[in-house]
Amino acid sequence: MILLADGGSTKCDWILLDQQGEIVFKTRTEGLNPAVFAQSLLEERLEKNEELRSHKDKVQAVHFYGAGCGTEKPRKLLEQVFKEFFTKADIIVKEDMVAAVYAATTEPGIVCILGTGSNSCYFDGDKIHMAVDSLGYVLMDEASGNYFGKRLIRDYYYKRMPPEVAEDFGKRFDLSSDSIKENLYKKSNPNTYLASFAEFIFTSERNGYFYKIITEGIQEFVENRVLCFPEAQSVPIHFIGSIAHFSEDIIRAAVWPYHLTVGNIIRRPIDGIIDYYRKEVIGKLEKK
Repeated sequence: MILLADGGSTKCDWILLDQQGEIVFKTRTEGLNPAVFAQSLLEERLEKNEELRSHKDKVQAVHFYGAGCGTEKPRKLLEQVFKEFFTKADIIVKEDMVAAVYAATTEPGIVCILGTGSNSCYFDGDKIHMAVDSLGYVLMDEASGNYFGKRLIRDYYYKRMPPEVAEDFGKRFDLSSDSIKENLYKKSNPNTYLASFAEFIFTSERNGYFYKIITEGIQEFVENRVLCFPEAQSVPIHFIGSIAHFSEDIIRAAVWPYHLTVGNIIRRPIDGIIDYYRKEVIGKLEKK
C-alpha cells in the first residue's frame, strides 16, 4: 500500500491507496514543514494521528510532497522522521512543487502555489525548472497566507483599514501588540501564525478593501514569480491552493494585461495526486 501526502506549514493531507488504487483512508495532520518545525514537533504530530499510527506497519511506501522539502537538510530530516515512524516502508520526500505539477498538468505549463507560502515553477512536460529559490515568508511569499496576514496587521495598526472592517477584525483576533510580538518573535512558526489572519479576508464578505489588497498581492506574485519565466506567454499558468481558489476572478484580471493564459485552478492538490498515481504509478505496476 502507498501512503501519499501533500503537506504545508499549516496542514497535511494523507491518503492511503491499496494495490488497486482504491482509497483505504483519508486523514489530516497539522503541518510538517521540516524547514521551520523541530524534529520533536514533527514526530509529535505524526504520533497524534490515530489512523497513521494504526496503519503504519502496513504501509509499504510513503511518498510525501511538502513545503520546506526543496533543499537537502530539511528533506533528510523529514526522511529520518518517517523512517523511524513507518519502519517497514520505503520513503520518498519531495518538495510541494512536484505534487502541484502532478495535480495540475501533464503538459508544459507554469505551476503556482498560493497557500501558507507561495512558489512557482515551469514544467516542460518532463522536468521542473525553478526560476529562483524561495526565501520564505520574510523576504518573499507574495500573495500567500502569511503575506496577507502581515498586510492586515500593518493596515490595522497604521489605521488604513476601513473602520467597520477594523472593528470586525479586532473582534475576531487578539491584536494586542504584546500578543503579536510574542507570537512573531518568541514563539515558533511565525509564518503559520501570520497566515492564520488571512482567513479573515476569505471568510468575510468581499468589499473594496479586500479586493484591493488581494489584487496587489496577486499582481506582485505575477510580476515576480510568473513573468520571470520566458515561457509565461506561451503556456498555461496553473494555480494551486485555497487562496487561488477564492481569488480566481482577481487572478484572471491580474494576468490579462500581460496576455497570459490561466490554466487549472485547484483548491486541494491531493485529489489530482491520486489520479496521477492511479494512472502513472499503480497502473504501470499492474501492467508489469
